[in-house]
Amino acid sequence: MTSHMAGNRADIQTDRLAEQRRRRAGVQAQVRAIAPATGGVLHAAFVFGLMLFLLLTLPLRAEEGAIVKSHGFAEFGELKYPAGFAHFDYVNPQAPKGGELAISAVGTFDSMNPFTRKGRAGALASEHFESLMIESYDEPGSYYGLVAESLEYPESQDWVIFNLRPEARFSDGSPVTAEDVVFSHNILLDQGLQSYAEAVRKRIPKAEALGPQQVKFHFSPDFPRRAMISQVAGTPVFSKAWFEADPENRRLDEPRLDPGIGSGPYILEKADINQRIIYRRNPDYWGEGLNVNIGRHNYDSIRVEYFGDTIAAMEGFKAGVYTVRPENNSKSWATAYEFDAIANGDVIKDEIPNGNVPAASGFVMNLLRPQFQDIRVREAVQLAYNFEWTNESLQYGLFRQRSSFWQDSALEAKGLPEGRELEVLTALGDQIESGLLTSEPVMAHASKPKRPNDRRNLRRAMKLLDEAGWEVNSDGMRQNAAGELLEIELLLDSPSLERIAAPYVSNLRAMGVDARLNRVDYAQYTSRRREKDFDMVYFAYPKSLEPSTGLYQQFGAEAHQFSVFNPAGLADPAVDALIGNVVEAKTQEDLQSNARALDRVLRAKRFMVPAWYLDVSWIAYWKQYAYPENLPPYSTGLLDLWWVDAEREATLKASGALR
Repeated sequence: MTSHMAGNRADIQTDRLAEQRRRRAGVQAQVRAIAPATGGVLHAAFVFGLMLFLLLTLPLRAEEGAIVKSHGFAEFGELKYPAGFAHFDYVNPQAPKGGELAISAVGTFDSMNPFTRKGRAGALASEHFESLMIESYDEPGSYYGLVAESLEYPESQDWVIFNLRPEARFSDGSPVTAEDVVFSHNILLDQGLQSYAEAVRKRIPKAEALGPQQVKFHFSPDFPRRAMISQVAGTPVFSKAWFEADPENRRLDEPRLDPGIGSGPYILEKADINQRIIYRRNPDYWGEGLNVNIGRHNYDSIRVEYFGDTIAAMEGFKAGVYTVRPENNSKSWATAYEFDAIANGDVIKDEIPNGNVPAASGFVMNLLRPQFQDIRVREAVQLAYNFEWTNESLQYGLFRQRSSFWQDSALEAKGLPEGRELEVLTALGDQIESGLLTSEPVMAHASKPKRPNDRRNLRRAMKLLDEAGWEVNSDGMRQNAAGELLEIELLLDSPSLERIAAPYVSNLRAMGVDARLNRVDYAQYTSRRREKDFDMVYFAYPKSLEPSTGLYQQFGAEAHQFSVFNPAGLADPAVDALIGNVVEAKTQEDLQSNARALDRVLRAKRFMVPAWYLDVSWIAYWKQYAYPENLPPYSTGLLDLWWVDAEREATLKASGALR
């Protein structure tokens, strides 16, 4: 047992002993109060029986009242870092402060309110706001105090109290109080995304300020406890006074260029619509010396340059208009970095290992649409996509094919179900197809890389469409018995995805599907995504090694008709049951077994055409930047762990390579 966990357990034991002493004193007081009313043998027997009853119940009641007090919270196991730790292992505590991080964004923005339900928010708009705790980058599911210096909760986790740091301040110098935290929680429910509000309101019925620096969250008895604490610990903290000064114009759900005030290390300096955003370090940032912040937030400013398309953005990087470029386009990574600054070493092309579960990305079908009700249609739509040809011909062979929602992790379903996973699936009874118990999980199909349309898979797909009642008419198009065409619109907002998706749409048309590709502007795409006004979209479900309540928003029936995080509109009782099991898991083994079962069931639903993934992060940067040698496995740290090397920057500018 590590020293900090021993300390936590000591706290618990101390609380238990103190509680027992209090209760024993209470018993004695009750006996003294009763004694005058009784006498003789009856009195002695009654008093002895009463004391025996009350004292025998003490251990149970003390156990129920045991309180854990800690500087952090781990969903499973023990925290890596003890109370009072100096800094995270993955930072450079001597990292110099100064310089500028300059990055890019493609598209438009019309708001600096990241929580608006309308329009499109500017990049990094949520960076102003801090949360009660922050997650460690080198241990999944572990959180340490930021705005809150500590937390306390019963072992049952029926509630949690956060003790705020008295020195915490908003950027205007006003203190961060428990009232601000309660206000933030409530305004997210009242004016935030509906899918978030519906889910959270049922699970967290009450938040209250117990004092200026103490806030308590109550959890509903009807829901599992796991991840409840980490969820409320991640609540962004807003200034109640700022919002209430002008409640009509300062709404959380409306676009505005004034982001409000937060308590974070950066504040907005300038926002030129559709051109650039500049964030400047707050010279009076209250949390500069916290152990969780040592070696972090090293830039004096962060600038985001906006470009109309990816081609213009690439040219801007080559010209030094901005200086760091995370890359997600395989064609660019393979062919666009052939310019002088690369050749002479002024620009570094880096691949950083990524230990995160890759996002579950692919072309998602909207199950609220009638054409996708039959699973045979969905399987046929999957078969039309040729990953091998796409990867070799259009993506330079740089990607790997994805099958699982938790690819390359302990949560990925493999082979036949066995052990605890088999027990979990069997318990679902007739909520799942019996074949799931005796077959391997659905895998992304193999295709021939020599041509975009694999005839074997297309023949199989067309047979499935025939069986589903979509016959070929005289025009060569698929229609049902009612004469309705099998129509599919693939909605996109990215030109780089358009070149990837075009051959896929051609394959669908070769099968007789009236398929079309529709690339719209960013604003229209955002609006249609929110309204679920699409047949198919390209989407990436974020995934973690310790999934929890977020699964309800991604795959749960509760908000399937309007959740932007559940683009498939999936609603299935077996999926809901498995999500509940994952959230209720008390051990890593139980979590992983249930997640594997969920992975198996989700893949069998065939609502997504799985695409590609990487196990590294591509980042190109002008060489004035540096990062710690021991970067953590779960973050590149670009925004908060890197720094500017002043000597390298001066050399680049002296040579004329940079402005």
